[in-house]
Amino acid sequence: MTEPNLELSPIGNCQVSALVDEAAGFVWGCVPRVDGDPVFCSLLNGDRQDEGVWRFELEGQVSATQHYVRNTPILVTRLEAEDGSALDIYDFAPRFERSGRMYRPVAFIRIARPVSGAPRLRVRLKPMRNYGEELSKTTSGTNHIRYLLGDQTMRLTTDAPVGYILEDCSYRVESDQHFFLGPDEPFVGNIRSEVRGMEANTRKYWQHWVRGLHIPLEWQEEVIRAAIALKLCQHEETGAIVAALTTSIPEAPASQRNWDYRFCWIRDSYYTVQALNRLGALDVLEKYLAYLRNIIDQARGGQIQPLYSVMGLAELHEFEAENLAGYRGNGPVRIGNAAYTQVQYDCYGQIVMPTAQAFFDTRLLRMADERDFTHLEEVGEAAWAKHDKPDAGLWEFRTRQEVHTYSAVMCWAACDRLSNVAARLGKADRATFWKERAETIRATIDARAWSEEDGHYVASFESNYLDASLLQMVELRYLKPDDERFLATFEAVERELRRGDHMLRYAAEDDFGAPETAFNVCTFWLIEALHLTGRSEEARKMFEAMLGHTTRSGMLSEDLDYTTGELWGNFPQTYSLVGIINSAGHLSKSWSEVR
Repeated sequence: MTEPNLELSPIGNCQVSALVDEAAGFVWGCVPRVDGDPVFCSLLNGDRQDEGVWRFELEGQVSATQHYVRNTPILVTRLEAEDGSALDIYDFAPRFERSGRMYRPVAFIRIARPVSGAPRLRVRLKPMRNYGEELSKTTSGTNHIRYLLGDQTMRLTTDAPVGYILEDCSYRVESDQHFFLGPDEPFVGNIRSEVRGMEANTRKYWQHWVRGLHIPLEWQEEVIRAAIALKLCQHEETGAIVAALTTSIPEAPASQRNWDYRFCWIRDSYYTVQALNRLGALDVLEKYLAYLRNIIDQARGGQIQPLYSVMGLAELHEFEAENLAGYRGNGPVRIGNAAYTQVQYDCYGQIVMPTAQAFFDTRLLRMADERDFTHLEEVGEAAWAKHDKPDAGLWEFRTRQEVHTYSAVMCWAACDRLSNVAARLGKADRATFWKERAETIRATIDARAWSEEDGHYVASFESNYLDASLLQMVELRYLKPDDERFLATFEAVERELRRGDHMLRYAAEDDFGAPETAFNVCTFWLIEALHLTGRSEEARKMFEAMLGHTTRSGMLSEDLDYTTGELWGNFPQTYSLVGIINSAGHLSKSWSEVR
């Protein structure tokens, strides 16, 4: 039995998603949405790799190769057998406009297409219920199988022999076979023609979406793959963007740093929409802004949490799924995330900044107006009140609080951007008001986060340790890249946290000891800082090295073992994909060189 790894390829439709392993196995996927019950859970199922999986096995199989259909998340896996027979498996979740709205059902489609010889196929469809507690019970009909998944029943409609699937028997595939695993309702129409139509329409949707992106000249495929994956991390119904599609892939072996990332962090989402904005993907921004407006309404001028459910729910009680052994046996598997109880004051800036764009960008279907400004000022008031107060920080320390420099700078950014918005609306008095507050916060940061003894900024007002978020002071326009204070801080951060071609988020011990792996987005922050301070050739080499660590599907997880190069942490991680997009944009040659 092959040990689970992160050589996985995502498919999805912004309602459901699945991670497909190298041999066409669905090893992770939740219904009815990303934070639901993982009916496909073999990725975290320890030795029970044949449970919680949907696997296509070719008799006598000797190889499997994969690629995506160009500019789509439609995955093609070719399985080849020792006798020369072969077949292609097409995997996708349908997504296209139908009847005046987006059709994105809770459904997965698989097509098996014989390529050569007489392939014999075994279909193992073994979904589980209640976080790996037990295999689903089934009922069946002539052309379908129903999987009773507790509150959620799913129906497989197929033109393959149902009896062979129920009995785990191999059979000869002589023509294309179609599998639609979706809602528990009769499948309307001919399965072959309907599924083929869905495949064509899904392909068309994604290729048209990609055609609208403003991508850099270099690393086009890498940027497109990252952009598609980021869009798959949006729950379109509400506009929420999850940090990753998985839970409890540990940051390092036996580290206990196992967290559920299937929620919407205000911080992570800010970085995601910023990256996609640079590519012109305004559809993601618009939907996310609607989600933010709901969050602001619910807060009613009060505390904004660092994260919410994709439905905007505030309480995300954390518990352990006792029936799942964890990734490579590295438990626990956590469901929910207790970080929702924390205070992280950087969230105020991360609400104001993407929302500020809506006052300036005339491309948007719904531009922000004075009513939105009134609500946004409430967020600014919270930023002003909390800018010098202790919080858990962006790294979400669970056992200590300090006044984190990154959080204070984000509060500064909230007031600074509100001044810009007020000026845009012709409110000169409010522009002055918010500019003065921003300058007051800046004075506080410069007085309390600058260490005269060390000659650089430090990560918190109370201590002199360093973290990689200090490099974001340029991205946030707090400092210019040629500012001597930034150059000194960059030198210190690089000296303290760089490990070869990789970057730690911090080196100091935290709640779980010293970090053991590099944090991929911090490596990209290092790459950007190198470029902005005139070390572009070094930045390019480091960027190419990072791309060498991506999976064959172009994905990255949250963390990386900087000694072995192995990926760890939840997958695919939006932070890390944002780093690919931003670094490519910084480092690419200009289109003017070829046109």
